[in-house]
Amino acid sequence: MKSAPPPTQVWIVEDDRSLRLVLAAALREAGHAVREFATAEAMLAALADAVPDVVFSDVRMPGADGLDLLQRIGALAPQLAVIMMSAYTDIATTAAAYRHGAFDYLPKPFDLDQAVAAVRRALARQATPPAAAAVAPPPPALLGHSAPMRELFRAIGRVAASGLAVLIVGETGTGKELVARALHRESARAGGPFVALNTAAIPAELLESELFGHEAGAFTGATRRHAGRFEQAAGGTLLLDEIGDMPLSLQTRLLRVLAAGEFYRVGGRELLRADVRVIAATHQDLDARVARGEFRADLLHRLDVVRLEVPPLRARGEDVPLLAARFLADACAQSGMAGKSFAPAALEVLRAHRWPGNVRELENLCRRLAVLSSAQRIEAEELPAAMTRRGGDPADGTRQDWEAALATWASAQLAAGSSDLHRHARERFDAVLLQAALAAHGGHRQHAAQALGLGRNTLTRKLGSKRRRRERE
Repeated sequence: MKSAPPPTQVWIVEDDRSLRLVLAAALREAGHAVREFATAEAMLAALADAVPDVVFSDVRMPGADGLDLLQRIGALAPQLAVIMMSAYTDIATTAAAYRHGAFDYLPKPFDLDQAVAAVRRALARQATPPAAAAVAPPPPALLGHSAPMRELFRAIGRVAASGLAVLIVGETGTGKELVARALHRESARAGGPFVALNTAAIPAELLESELFGHEAGAFTGATRRHAGRFEQAAGGTLLLDEIGDMPLSLQTRLLRVLAAGEFYRVGGRELLRADVRVIAATHQDLDARVARGEFRADLLHRLDVVRLEVPPLRARGEDVPLLAARFLADACAQSGMAGKSFAPAALEVLRAHRWPGNVRELENLCRRLAVLSSAQRIEAEELPAAMTRRGGDPADGTRQDWEAALATWASAQLAAGSSDLHRHARERFDAVLLQAALAAHGGHRQHAAQALGLGRNTLTRKLGSKRRRRERE
């Protein structure tokens, strides 16, 4: 009888005893053997006698800090995966961690599930042959410590193992495919393939063949059998990106496959089993498309068993420094350049920007600056003029300011566990508008109402509600 393999060894270097104990308990519950150290020096002494599989290290500690430890580990045990933890996610520290070889960077506070998942990813990377890893590097991890992202991470953790169909919604460039990959990576199908198909990028006449495959001779140019994405993803996960653009005729066939779990290749007679988990993603409002007759309601019900919403970058401004650090460090490494960082003033500009292209826009900006900036510290003056508002419409800057402030306030309130947030925000929003309009028109209610696009009676009613709330307070 084969003996069970020894548990993986995870070491924790953290001077905060309470956090160290909680993290150790979660890792032991996940089946890992854990050793705890309060200082980097103690861990390095132990490293002389044994090498663990994964190390968690705080960045700021008495004595040698986490970055020093990271460099020493790189010299003594370069294959050892090190996951850095810190409550201080400043751009320089984060960039330095990745530059010195950190496997991952977890901003505090983080979910314990995130820590366990990070260990799993680190072990998977160590099990990958070096040649394969060089050909197909893993996609960038989802990053963020804002309230919306913490909620998304929790949802991924809850849904991943369920096997349920998931609909991922969010604006273009928010990272919907990264969410799909995370769901696959944390699921029971992680050992199977992850196959993505952008349905909007394939001509309608070829999309059926791409999905279900075809037999030789099925149509002009089909000289041999072709396996479609459902076959390619057997045992794994199939992401149907931009599902809202799928033609109605194909929606009908996809619905049959999802309902019966079986399909035929184009021109084929062999019944095939669809052994895949289907995840769909879209930036469109599918409910509105259903109402217009552009999307099948029954297909939406099949796809939308669980809905995950990826927040736009403007709603998670506190994540911008962390993301910018990762993207800039990656871009510098890929270009063979020394690491660069953003000056504090530049970071403030980035945080205030609206990011219509979301995370993808930030990533592309960092790639461009890594190549074009001659200095190691990128100043605000090197950012695009549209971001620094030079020559722009002052009203645009004002709008960015208040929307960014609202996003920051909402994130802080949600993180603090506030309830009934929408009602409170709406009341304050109305009060500020009413006061501004009345002040601008010398207290003349009719003129103020016209400026706000309200009827005079509506304005009077809102003022009465405001007065009653003030009296209650």
